[in-house]
Amino acid sequence: MTTDIWAWVRDTHQQLREAGHARLADAMYELPEHATEGRNEQLDAVFPEAVASARALGLPWVEVYLRHWRMQNLLNKRQQGESVMPEAVDLLEFAHREETAGCPQSVCVVQDFAICHARVDGPGYVAERLEVVGETLERIEPGRACFDCLSREYSDALEDDGRAADALAHLDTASARMQAAGQQVSLRFHRARAGTLHLLGRHEEVLTLLDTTDRTARARGEELDESDRRWGDLLRARALASLGRTPEALALLPARAEAERHADLRETWTRTVELLVAAGAWENDAELGAVLAGWVGYLDTTGSHRPCVDLLLAAGRLALARGARTVALTLAATGERKLARLRRTEGVAGEVAALRAAAEALPVPELPVPPGELVAYLAEAEVPVEPGADLLAVALERYRGEPAGATGLAVPLATVLGGLGHARAAADLLWQRLDVDPGGEQLVGTLGQVLIEAGDAEGIRRLADRLAATAPADAHWIRARWAAAEGRWAEVLEQCGAILALEANRINTRRLAAAAATELGDHATAQRLYQELLEHALSAEEAGEEQLHRTVQEPDLWHLVTAATANRDWAVVRSTGARIGIEFDEPEGPVDEEWQLVTVRATRTNGSTADLPAVRTGPATARILPVLGDDLTLNHGDVVVFAPALLEAPPAEDAPEPERANWRPVFALLTLLDPAGFTTYWIDGAWPGDEAWSGFRDDLRAAGYAVWAYSGEQYRITDPTEDDGSLPGVYAALGVPPTASAEAADALLHGLTAGWAHPLAWLDLADAAGADLGRHAGIVERYDL
Repeated sequence: MTTDIWAWVRDTHQQLREAGHARLADAMYELPEHATEGRNEQLDAVFPEAVASARALGLPWVEVYLRHWRMQNLLNKRQQGESVMPEAVDLLEFAHREETAGCPQSVCVVQDFAICHARVDGPGYVAERLEVVGETLERIEPGRACFDCLSREYSDALEDDGRAADALAHLDTASARMQAAGQQVSLRFHRARAGTLHLLGRHEEVLTLLDTTDRTARARGEELDESDRRWGDLLRARALASLGRTPEALALLPARAEAERHADLRETWTRTVELLVAAGAWENDAELGAVLAGWVGYLDTTGSHRPCVDLLLAAGRLALARGARTVALTLAATGERKLARLRRTEGVAGEVAALRAAAEALPVPELPVPPGELVAYLAEAEVPVEPGADLLAVALERYRGEPAGATGLAVPLATVLGGLGHARAAADLLWQRLDVDPGGEQLVGTLGQVLIEAGDAEGIRRLADRLAATAPADAHWIRARWAAAEGRWAEVLEQCGAILALEANRINTRRLAAAAATELGDHATAQRLYQELLEHALSAEEAGEEQLHRTVQEPDLWHLVTAATANRDWAVVRSTGARIGIEFDEPEGPVDEEWQLVTVRATRTNGSTADLPAVRTGPATARILPVLGDDLTLNHGDVVVFAPALLEAPPAEDAPEPERANWRPVFALLTLLDPAGFTTYWIDGAWPGDEAWSGFRDDLRAAGYAVWAYSGEQYRITDPTEDDGSLPGVYAALGVPPTASAEAADALLHGLTAGWAHPLAWLDLADAAGADLGRHAGIVERYDL
């Protein structure tokens, strides 16, 4: 096969656009970018509609392409394993049917299949991976882009088999064959080779390779993207740390937040930090342990069994080094459980056993007080969390035969373990106690919370079923919270409704139900629930310290204001706002004032977010300022309702004055309240100068129009009559009000720009107005717009 995948993508994109399937056409470009950059939310937003469109149109090649890129994201950026194995197998079968076998992306699906098996157990599936990838490499030409990808996958399998030298030889042979065929070797290929050199201990060569590769890419005019820079910095940091060049490694190591956002960085980041800890350059504290445990738990949940074991062993070594006995034993127990999911355990089983032995050999702390007094002591003495976990574990062991006392220790120990990232272990501990002490209310509540944090759907079902007979409201509550955690808002409303039918005075239930109604856009239901909440709430005197959650909180009032705003119930907006302390200019009627500049965060049609400048017009409303394109469902002048919670914290009091002065509150778009009805057309051409543009903008506004320039100083256009061949340009959106026709807008632009040295082009507007397109086409051609 010699089909150029990207030539096919370009052709398919053009054909789809010409056929009127613009959203599917855009997805052809957007999905790979979202997948490789780890923009998971955007990918999840675009994929379902795109693949459904491909199926509806009978385009199996496009379906293979879309599903492959989603699988690349799930496997590489999200590090999923057994959880996506059925999809990987199904995709491989689908990609090799008669109608899809010729698709250029079908070959790449073989890589998905191999990566998925590597996530589950790389060493355990070496033979299968080498066979399927090797067979595919034999039947494709080195000049194809997928030869690069599959060669790396074959090398990875050799590494998992402990054959790093063979892996390096394979990469070098593949590189030579690709270059002989005229194919450029990718940055990812060079990074794979750097990883193999690292395994062989050739760290200086890693640094040389990375530097040479970057220079070569830049010499070819390639711009390194964020992912390339992140990975380059991380691999350099690991090599430098391995060489003992600690300060240089610290300077390059990506922040932990980067590894939080990008799961594919975590294993290499952790190994690098291990080296830095050993060098005394990184603090090996409980916070680091909790982060690593959370990552271990994530891999455990996704079924990436081998990476999970590898990471927990690193976390275990660090826990041993700081003397965290209970944490180390918990990691060892997780490792023992995961060993049962591996096909090949030689070597790694011994490491897990060694972790347990070393953990058990750590000193067992002496209890400073009797077990029954320990929880109060820990709080009063402010004992750090890991030593506290060790003390609680000792005390719990002493209380094994006393159910009430043991539960009183198991709950705080589980809470500490959950806070340290060991949600699964915390749940297991609580299940054991529940079998002994089935009536413990605090035990049930803590177990439900831990199960939700662990993402344990089966555990949630088991607990809810157990509670259904004796405490049906609690059973519905655990189901409602789990549904909320998964974004199943209709189910949340259903479960909360069942609770309120049993116990009408529930306050938190109404809070959750109202939040679900808001997510569903059912603002009438949300307002009703918040008003009922106010009716059933206790006063501060009635509630006391134990039931503060049953009193009215300020966020409840803000949410009621927001829901009432969406429902145009201005009387409730004003009365509730008064309870918060809001003063209005007018005593009654719709609230439409001018408060402050804010930012409204909206979602584009492709799933990405856009921060839109707006003027706040009330407690929960704002008027959009910019003229927007068709990738947003909003436009200039639209009045929107936003959610009351700030999305970004304001600058600290000691922040620089410009930062504090320029800060604007950022709110999430909730719904459109009053559309202004503007239509957007685009203007392109030469910048007329500040004075001319300012006058142009003012004249448009006076006529009821709007204009918003999107180009900056860097935007320049071509003009062969100028000495340097270029001019500063302007690319702007024109907002035409609903009271004006396209013909009127076209005439107005002609009149306002008639005296300008360089004409502007507004091709789409001219087309809508039925005007002569030749003039605008000529401007586009002359200025290369």
